[in-house]
Amino acid sequence: MAKPTGGTDVADIRRVARDKFGYDHLRPGQEHVIRLVLDRRDTLSVMPTGSGKSAIYQICGLKIGGPTVVVSPLIALQKDQLEYIREQDLAEAAVVNSMQRAGERREAFDKLASGRLEYLFLAPEQFANEQTMRELKASPPSLFVVDEAHCISEWGHNFRPEYARLGTVIEALGHPTVLALTATASPRVRDDVIARLGMRHPQVVVWGFDRPNIWIGVEACPDESTKHRVLLQRVKDEAKPAIVYVATQAHAEALAADLVEQGTKAAFYHGGMKKPERDEAQDAFMADGVEVVVATNAFGMGVDKPDVRTVIHYDIPESVDAYYQEVGRAGRDGQPSRALLLYRPEDLGMRRAMAAGGKLTEQQVKEVAELVAGRKDAVSVKELKEQTDVPPGKVTAALGRLEDAGVVELRPGGDVATVAKNVDVDAVAEEAVREQEMHRQYRQARVELIKDFAETKDCRRRYLLSYFGESTDGPCAHCDNCDAGTVEKEEAKNESLPFALKSRVKHSKWGEGTVMKYEDDKIVVLFEEQGVKSLVTEFVIRNSLLEMPDTHVVPPPDGERAPPLPCTQLFR
Repeated sequence: MAKPTGGTDVADIRRVARDKFGYDHLRPGQEHVIRLVLDRRDTLSVMPTGSGKSAIYQICGLKIGGPTVVVSPLIALQKDQLEYIREQDLAEAAVVNSMQRAGERREAFDKLASGRLEYLFLAPEQFANEQTMRELKASPPSLFVVDEAHCISEWGHNFRPEYARLGTVIEALGHPTVLALTATASPRVRDDVIARLGMRHPQVVVWGFDRPNIWIGVEACPDESTKHRVLLQRVKDEAKPAIVYVATQAHAEALAADLVEQGTKAAFYHGGMKKPERDEAQDAFMADGVEVVVATNAFGMGVDKPDVRTVIHYDIPESVDAYYQEVGRAGRDGQPSRALLLYRPEDLGMRRAMAAGGKLTEQQVKEVAELVAGRKDAVSVKELKEQTDVPPGKVTAALGRLEDAGVVELRPGGDVATVAKNVDVDAVAEEAVREQEMHRQYRQARVELIKDFAETKDCRRRYLLSYFGESTDGPCAHCDNCDAGTVEKEEAKNESLPFALKSRVKHSKWGEGTVMKYEDDKIVVLFEEQGVKSLVTEFVIRNSLLEMPDTHVVPPPDGERAPPLPCTQLFR
């Protein structure tokens, strides 16, 4: 592959940013990641929404010889990026998706083959298309960008099975430099993204999660009627535009109707709407025709409105990751904004029930394994689902487990093939069910963490930043707990404890976890893989059962410091 033009010269990077993009300056995190990519380092960049991740791959693409493939999950996102690149006259760019005519696809691939195309945007489903893979192999990319990379990890939210094949695709294309981008990824998710993409000697850069312009608060509501009344009043009082996040489609429609009735220009948005209806609601909000949109988490990727002043969570989200990503849609212009969670403990019941779902039985895994193992040739996932009584979702889950066990291979074309001979199906099924159960416990643990966030008396910003691996100098003085003066009491309480509340600890057998509380003579720890464990505090201390894990390294606040340590040193 060609070497990056101009190497990693900082002055040259800044010149490109200024001359091509009109940026007076790059954010330190942006510049740091760009330098790593231009050094041909596989890089995972974790930064909040609105931090300018598109500029990272756009600048890298211009400076690295050869085409840049950008995997993006939504056609709307691809379209927006394409329009921006063309407006800025950066370089030739094209989109290939299922909505195009054959002539448009042909034109895009002709430009790729002739070397005229710099940016090619694809949805992950496109790699199942034989023509797409054939064209890419003939003109392999020098940079492979995975946007919304958390979608590749089953430990994150919004997992998409189509993303699971990307590691195989990258290898099939000769392993170009890989840049994975996401706005939310806990340490567990980061490790999974790296493994599934097959990233080599990866650099992990976590930056920019502190959004001091957003005030963060939680308002406890004793019952549903109170919560409903509070919402109507807060929407009336708070600055707009505003987004209200809910857990169900029914809530989205009902609350939007109630807001309209009280005189608010409101609309609803959820995944059950037809696409033209969703587009109409989003366009109205973006154009200020609607003040408030009441939405499920379907209203997320592609929503880039800089002046959102308020984000309210009517229902508690599924995890801290999901919460902070949604909160991050406020105040992208840097102006004062507010995020408010209306909390009713009973609302956790639905989240716990959802997290507890997805059980696999050994018999289901066996059935799927035997269907694949009995074939000499590859078989499509669709055909497998038609040949068994196992529910389609469980077939997908079982295949994922079987791939993790090295029994089957999910190929870029969408087929499944056996890769292991003389498989002990019983043993594999038992291990697959164990892995699935671990995943279930992890999802349940994430619900308990968002509960803990809602109920903490400590600084909420410090809690969030600690979760994502960023350190803080002290309380933020810009959340409800700091305003109420409860943080000082929590800090005083922590000083006498062997392990501070909300601190990360590590057990030799159970892995990493979070100290949730102390009960009498016991310390209660929420482990990522094993769930909640109660341990006798004196026994823990005497036998050194818990220790502080390696600190998550945060990228430097200025682009001139040394690059971060390799991933293995960062998170293990």
